[in-house]
Amino acid sequence: MADNRPIGVFDSGIGGLTVLREIIAAVPGESTIYFGDDGRSPYGTKSHETIIKYSLQDMLFLKEQDVKMIVIACNTASTHAYETLASVCDVPVVEVVVPGARAAVEATSNGRIGIIATRATISSGVYESAVLKAGENIDGLKVISQACPLFVSLAEEGWWDNEVAYLTACDYLKPLKEAGVDTVVLACTHYPLLAPVISRVMGPSVKLINSGVAVAGVVKSILSENKIESDGKDVTRSFFTSDDPKLFEQVAAPFLGRGLPSGTRRVQVDNIDVKGFL
Repeated sequence: MADNRPIGVFDSGIGGLTVLREIIAAVPGESTIYFGDDGRSPYGTKSHETIIKYSLQDMLFLKEQDVKMIVIACNTASTHAYETLASVCDVPVVEVVVPGARAAVEATSNGRIGIIATRATISSGVYESAVLKAGENIDGLKVISQACPLFVSLAEEGWWDNEVAYLTACDYLKPLKEAGVDTVVLACTHYPLLAPVISRVMGPSVKLINSGVAVAGVVKSILSENKIESDGKDVTRSFFTSDDPKLFEQVAAPFLGRGLPSGTRRVQVDNIDVKGFL
C-alpha cells in the first residue's frame, strides 16, 4: 500500500533547501513540505535549550501537516536536538551530522578533514566526534574545526559568490589551508550555497562534502525499509516560512530553480506549546 503523505523538512532558514534539493533528486516521486524558520534565524547563535525548543516547535508544526518522516535539515538543530526529537516523534527522524561525517571519511586521502559550521555546532564537538568515530580505522586522522558564523548571513542575503563572501572566506578558511586539509565538511546546510567561493579559496584539489547528498540516501533507504514509499502520483511541493514569503522566495528561487519555491505561506510557530516534550 502506497503512503502518499509528504516528507517534512525544516531548517532555521533557506539553508535546508540544499538538503531538500538532494531529496527531490533522489526520490522525485515523494511529496515534500519545507519549513524555514527565517523569523528566528540563525539557530547557531542560540543556547542549547533554545535550539531544542525551536526544533520541537518546528517538528510539531510539520506533524500537524501529517508528514511521514521529518528531516532536520540544519546541522545546529541536528547537533543539539536530534536525540530529543527522535525520542518523542512517532515518525522517522533523519539528521545531517552522521551522514556527512561518513561521507567525509570516505572522501579523504590524507586523513586531514576540515569542519566548518556555526559556533553552536563547533562548540558542541558533536561533528568532530562523529568524524573521528566514522574514521576510527584511519591512522592519524586529524580534524580541524572552524566556526564561520557570518556565512549564514551571507547565504541568507544571497551573497553567495561576491567580493565580501570571498574576503570573509579567506579569513575563516586560513587555518584549514594551513593544516593541509584535503576534505572540508560543509557542516551547516547554508554553506553549500557558498560552495563556489569556498572552493575558490581552498583550491580545486580540496573536496567539499555536502551532507545533503548523503542525507538523501538515508531518506531513500528509510522509505524502502519502512515500506512508506509513495506511488509517485499527485506530487506536491509546499513551502512555509516564519518570515516574509516574498523575501523567502526571492532569495531561494535562484538556487532551487524549476520555479521553486512558490506559493510559500507564512506561519508562526513560536506559540506552539512544547512543555510536554521537555
